[in-house]
Amino acid sequence: MIDRNDKTQPNQSAPSAADAPLSMGRRGLLGMGTAFAAMALGGGRDAAAAVPSCSELKTAATSAPSGVAKLFPGFKQSTIQANGQTINTLVAGYGPPLLLLHGHPQSSVCFHKIAAPLAQHFTVVLTDLRGYGDSSKPVGDEKHLTYSKRQMAKDQVEVMRALGFKTFQVAGHDRGGRVLHRMALDYPEAVERGAMMDIAPTATMYAKADKAFATRYFWWFFNIQPSPLPETLIGANPEFYLQTHLTRQNKTPGAITPEAMAEYRRCYTPEMVHAVMEDYRAAATIDLDHDAEDSQKRIQAPLLAIWGDKGVVGKTYDVLQTWRDKGVDVRGGTIPCGHYLAEEAPEETIRAFLGFFRT
Repeated sequence: MIDRNDKTQPNQSAPSAADAPLSMGRRGLLGMGTAFAAMALGGGRDAAAAVPSCSELKTAATSAPSGVAKLFPGFKQSTIQANGQTINTLVAGYGPPLLLLHGHPQSSVCFHKIAAPLAQHFTVVLTDLRGYGDSSKPVGDEKHLTYSKRQMAKDQVEVMRALGFKTFQVAGHDRGGRVLHRMALDYPEAVERGAMMDIAPTATMYAKADKAFATRYFWWFFNIQPSPLPETLIGANPEFYLQTHLTRQNKTPGAITPEAMAEYRRCYTPEMVHAVMEDYRAAATIDLDHDAEDSQKRIQAPLLAIWGDKGVVGKTYDVLQTWRDKGVDVRGGTIPCGHYLAEEAPEETIRAFLGFFRT
């Protein structure tokens, strides 16, 4: 569990109630989401009033797909043009900006259990990474530059600037954490604090890969094969591949709700499958080049590293040490779940975020 003060041990105890005043089970989370929606839609303060309107941002106000709208009541949905891409964005809340970045094979929907509670303390910004969800899905290039984490990080920085936030805090799960890693190096003036969710650095994971890791995380090697091999094989039964991938990493039965799963299925189109493959191909090529170029740089922003105690990453690596090799101020510990922290252990994830981001 997490101890924000002890920076020496890889597995720490959970934060105290003083560090994290929230205490809620699933019913409490749902209740807070309902109360938040009522407040946002007229029963009190306008939850979206703390951020500029879509017209002020010169963004395209759009209607969120019905499934997304139900999962994020009270959030304002828009598309923002950033770095040549159309980035699907949801915003609500008050306070300092907090950007949440998802991973594969998901979208911003993965944060649906924690977004409304966090919006009681932050201006929460949810985006779909380029290639994912309802954001644009450009075709990859020969050198995989299109899906380099450098370009994906630039997308997100431009989104936040469009929203009026020059500096902000970020939490990144899975692929989103890799985008955060690059963002913290390329835009140190923008990233105030970052939370890495169930990942170790990309270069570290590849450098230390062995048979056990390759067996458990086979997609790290399957997805990077030249196009169109993985796209074709996955395309034969994308729902099976998606379901298998999620089930393999989820250690809390029922944590991924039918509503969330329906959204993941809706978005797992041939275009997204290609984008995902390019994301992984970039991680194994151009991203490693960028990491090597910056091997002497350290992330200056304070980092929180949290991971599932039932997942592969924590059982394979000393997660805290891997990030201490990359940053100057790193703390964290385990969450009682598998890979999908925000869906499997929302209460504990919220507690960890409040203890870190409100410091």
